[in-house]
Amino acid sequence: MISLIDRHIGLSVATGVFAVLMLLLVLMGFFELLAELDDVERGYTTMKAFTYVALVLPRYAYELFPVATLLGSLIGLGALASHSELTAMRAAGISISRIMLAVLKAGLVLLALVVLVGELLAPRTEQHAQRMKMDSLAERVTLKTRYGFWSRNGNSYINVRQILADARLADISIYEYNDAHELQRSMHAAFASYQADGRWLLEQVQRSEFGAQHITVSATERLEWQTLLEPTVLDVIRVKPHMLPAWDLWRYIRFLRQNGQESATYAVAFWNKLMAPLVTLVMLFLSIPFVFGPLRSVGIGQRIFTGAIIGIVFYLLNKSLSYMAVVYGIPPFLATALPAMLFFAGGIWFLRRVH
Repeated sequence: MISLIDRHIGLSVATGVFAVLMLLLVLMGFFELLAELDDVERGYTTMKAFTYVALVLPRYAYELFPVATLLGSLIGLGALASHSELTAMRAAGISISRIMLAVLKAGLVLLALVVLVGELLAPRTEQHAQRMKMDSLAERVTLKTRYGFWSRNGNSYINVRQILADARLADISIYEYNDAHELQRSMHAAFASYQADGRWLLEQVQRSEFGAQHITVSATERLEWQTLLEPTVLDVIRVKPHMLPAWDLWRYIRFLRQNGQESATYAVAFWNKLMAPLVTLVMLFLSIPFVFGPLRSVGIGQRIFTGAIIGIVFYLLNKSLSYMAVVYGIPPFLATALPAMLFFAGGIWFLRRVH
C-alpha cells in the first residue's frame, strides 16, 4: 500500500518537474540562440550556433533545477489535490509527513541525476562549446592540452600554463621561428598582464636568442610584448566558476590563495554548488504546505504563478547575497546558505499553520 502511494506521488512530482524543466530549457535555449545568431559570420555558422546552444543546455538544466522542482512539485501535487487524491490519502490515515517523505524520495532520485549532469556532463559540454565558438571566430590557432593553453600567432607559438583572474597569465613560454622553421628566440615569463593600450607586460622574463654559432641568454624584470593574443581569446580556457565541478573549484581556490589572488568569486560558486542539493530539497519541502494550505483549491495557473514568484524572489535574494559576498567580503558560506535557511524557516511556519 505504502510503496504504491510512494510510487504514485513520486511519478506525479517527477512528471511535473520534468515538464517544467523542459519548458524552461526551451525558453532559455531560444533566448541563448537569439544572442548567438548575432555572432554568426563566415567561420561561426548557424549550425554551430545551434550546436553551441545545445552544449550549454546541461548547465542551464543544473542551474534551473531548483526552480523547476518547486514549480513541478506544485503542479504534480496540485493535480493530485484537484482530483481529491490527497484528500483520500488523508482520510485513509496517511499523514502530511508521510506524503512529504514520498515527495522527498522522488526529489532525491531526480536530484542525483541532475547532480551527475551538473558535475560530470555540463562542465565538459560547456568547455567544448566555448572552444568551438572561439576557434570559429578567431583567426589564431588555439589548443588546450594537459600542458596548458597553446596559441599560434604567425611564426610565434605561445604556451600558457595558468590563466588567472583580471586577464593575468602565469608561467608563459613563447617560441619564435623564422620562415625556414628554425627557432630564433624563446622567452619565459613568470607572469603577464594585459594593458589598456592593447599590449602585454611580461614579468620576470628570461630570454634566449639562438644564433648560427651561439646562444645568448638574458634576464629582465619587465618586458613589453606585442601580440595579437587578446583576453577574449583566453575565454577558451579561462577558469569560469560555472564551468567547473565542485572538486575542481576547490582545487582552483587553493591555487589562487597560494598565489595571493582573489578567490571570492570562485568560493561563492563553490558553495553555491554544494548548496544546490539543499536548495532543491527546500523547494520540494515548500510545495507541501502550499498545496495543503493556501493553494489547496486554486487552479493550475495560480499555482504556477505562485511558484514563479517564490522562485524569482529566491533567485534575486541568492544573486544579491552572492554579489555582496564578493564586493563586501561576506563569508561565502553564509551568503549562499542564508536564502535556503530563510525559505526553509518559512516552509516550517506554513506547515505549522496547515497542521
